[in-house]
Amino acid sequence: MKPKRNTEIAGWSERVDVPDWGLNRVRAKLDTGARTSAIDVAQFEIIDDEHVRFEVVYRVTPTRLTKWIEARCSRVTRVKPSHGQPQDRVVCLTTLRIGDNEFEAELGLVCRKGMLCRMLIGRSALADRFLVDSSRKYVITKKKRSNPPKDST
Repeated sequence: MKPKRNTEIAGWSERVDVPDWGLNRVRAKLDTGARTSAIDVAQFEIIDDEHVRFEVVYRVTPTRLTKWIEARCSRVTRVKPSHGQPQDRVVCLTTLRIGDNEFEAELGLVCRKGMLCRMLIGRSALADRFLVDSSRKYVITKKKRSNPPKDST
């Protein structure tokens, strides 16, 4: 099967920017089995009918990093996650960037404690943009080296 003209090959894990919220290189799992996307949130509070304030956990190792965000809530939806217990989830519409690809997507605010990646990008956001190669990681967003190479001079 040939890829659609506007699709790019991506790995199952990529680094994602959320420019509206000032987040860069958040580790994300690109999951074609999930319909919706989600981001790791430690806590949140409803401000009013349209706004929410939440603490995003955007890194856990080597140091846990969080950031408080205030955003417009686009909707509240009932989701049946992999553990099977239905739950209400606050969803915000924001801009995501993976490599040179920038697009709007809905992100559910959910606790992803214990998960490998801080974000999950579902098929609604991936459709017509990316084909996911499940055997590869960081195809679009090369992983930064933790230690810079030593100068050989």
